[in-house]
Amino acid sequence: MLQSVPSTPPPQADERKDHRPSDPVARRIWDYVSRSEFGSLWNFEGTPVGVVLKRTAKSFVDDDLVSRAAELGFYFLFSLFPMLICASAVLGLAARSAPSIYDRLLHSLAMVVPPSAYQLVIDTFNQTAQASTGGKAAFGFLVSLWSASMGFSAIQDTINLVYKVRETRPYWKAHGAAILVTILLALIATANLAVLMTGGFLARRAHHAIWHRPLRIGVVVGIHVVTWTIACGLLMLIFSTIYYYAPCLKTKCWRWLTPGAAFGIITWMLASLGFRVYLHFFNSYSVTYGSLGAVVILLMWFYITGLTLLAGAELNSEIQASVMEKRLKEAGKLPPEASADPEHPVPVPVS
Repeated sequence: MLQSVPSTPPPQADERKDHRPSDPVARRIWDYVSRSEFGSLWNFEGTPVGVVLKRTAKSFVDDDLVSRAAELGFYFLFSLFPMLICASAVLGLAARSAPSIYDRLLHSLAMVVPPSAYQLVIDTFNQTAQASTGGKAAFGFLVSLWSASMGFSAIQDTINLVYKVRETRPYWKAHGAAILVTILLALIATANLAVLMTGGFLARRAHHAIWHRPLRIGVVVGIHVVTWTIACGLLMLIFSTIYYYAPCLKTKCWRWLTPGAAFGIITWMLASLGFRVYLHFFNSYSVTYGSLGAVVILLMWFYITGLTLLAGAELNSEIQASVMEKRLKEAGKLPPEASADPEHPVPVPVS
């Protein structure tokens, strides 16, 4: 016999860290998602793609990821300039030519960052590099590390919300992991810029050194293809690292490329390109905001970055929830009408 079970209120203690749904059926499904091992997320196990996309769109709105992405955008912006101070100070102390090398490295950002925002980053770097001191290096390192790790802590909490789990890691462990992952992500991002800079340098050298036109075109195109393949691979590594370390899941599985990561990367590239095109034809920020226009544009680009990152995580979680819901129904552990949607409680068997 089936009996309707009323929804129980969520725990009062530490409500922000406990994102488990109050409905027992939904909580059971998401608990299985947290504890179960999944293979490839590209295998929907018979679940229609349209159903997964519909659930993803609904959860995207219910989880208020638009506001959460704004929070991430602020933290990204807040950590950028201390990081530039730290980098310029360290490089300035290391060698006279080091800041110019890093300046050329930052020029790789021009491929994705809107021009006015990119110019703001370069100008800030050049100004801080002119007066590099040990105090600046220490201050910039500590502030950038703290602010960037706070940003990753916000990512942890948001992806826990996406997976409907409770944060069980002690504060020191969660924040320690945030600091270490932040350093790792910074190294991967720097390596990505270095790959783009090196590819551009080799392409220019090949263009001037090879006199045979067809061979020159083939070599230059080949260099660009290899460069962008490696760059996309490193970008994929950034998404995979975040999706692996951020959520507090009981069982984790490393995946190089997931549907959410693919969606996030493609959407981020298209959104960045579209934003650049929009600003090229309708750049009224400088008129509206004056000297703050570049800051507004940079913040908007960071907001887009956070939004695509969270949207990819939401897609991955809904794929896993859909697959787990289907498995539980086939095993007879859930009634056919059960759903992971916490807003629609369903009858569950009385034990």
